[in-house]
Amino acid sequence: MAATTAARQTRVRRVPEVPRIMKQGRIAPWLYLGPALIVMITFIVYPGFNTLYLSFRNIDGTNWATQACVAGEPCWGILENYRYALTSQIMLTAFLNNLKWIFIMVPGTVLGGLLIATLANRVRYEAFAKSIIFLPMAISFVGAGVIWKFVYDYGSGPNQIGLLNALVTSLGGQPVSWLTEPAINTVALIIVGVWMSTGFCMTILSAAIKNVPADLLEAASVDGANAWVSFWRITVPVILPTITVVTTTMVINVLKIFDIVYIMTGGNYGTEVIANRMYQEQYTSFNTGRAAAIAVVLIIIIIPAMYFNIRRFRAEEAMR
Repeated sequence: MAATTAARQTRVRRVPEVPRIMKQGRIAPWLYLGPALIVMITFIVYPGFNTLYLSFRNIDGTNWATQACVAGEPCWGILENYRYALTSQIMLTAFLNNLKWIFIMVPGTVLGGLLIATLANRVRYEAFAKSIIFLPMAISFVGAGVIWKFVYDYGSGPNQIGLLNALVTSLGGQPVSWLTEPAINTVALIIVGVWMSTGFCMTILSAAIKNVPADLLEAASVDGANAWVSFWRITVPVILPTITVVTTTMVINVLKIFDIVYIMTGGNYGTEVIANRMYQEQYTSFNTGRAAAIAVVLIIIIIPAMYFNIRRFRAEEAMR
């Protein structure tokens, strides 16, 4: 009798514990997510909304941007900072240069990385060859800018300390001011970007090439396809999703390019890009409103590439 009573009391005491366990199950995930959410809200969400707010304000952020209107020029009201960001001559130059970076650097890095990844898989010392190509990734963009600034150095005399001009003069040519000539300086900067980022593309694409089913390549070889046909008809279609992701990633990186331009030319001589212009407006001209507007425009430009990248990742996850 006493045992039966004790068992009933035990069951009665355990009943209230079930809702408490369920409540803990609801709270526990937020305890893990809480720190990350706080960091995101503090350093991403709040600065993002604050930047949008400042883009409608004046230089010092205390008045609306209408006070920035210049007599005799069109005025967009509180969107005056966006008028500057979208129509001013310096920003049009920046947009054009960013397009040059996209059309030259993105194909250069992706195709170069694909070529090197394909060839490196066939050499005896594959790891060593790939490490040499990947080595520039270990250097910061600032460090690369300093190194290549010496490579492009220009002097008026016969003695050239710049490696490239030293080669030109040794072959009987005249030294060239690579970083101040508008016809070639942007391309010279893009070469630095290609040198820096090709190793990244090579690494990702090499991993994708190694995952191409060997059965498909063997079947193509049996059917008489040579290496060139197998590469374009089998390897490339199989790794096309990876090529797409690498391409969109490089587009995003190029749109944000800043360090190389800032270190090597400071945006002068017609080499201005969007990110460098934003920096100059904020920290040289101290025009917070214009800098914020340029930042918002840059984010809007990047969003489609980010959205496309996310869709590709989800599609790949769904296929697995």
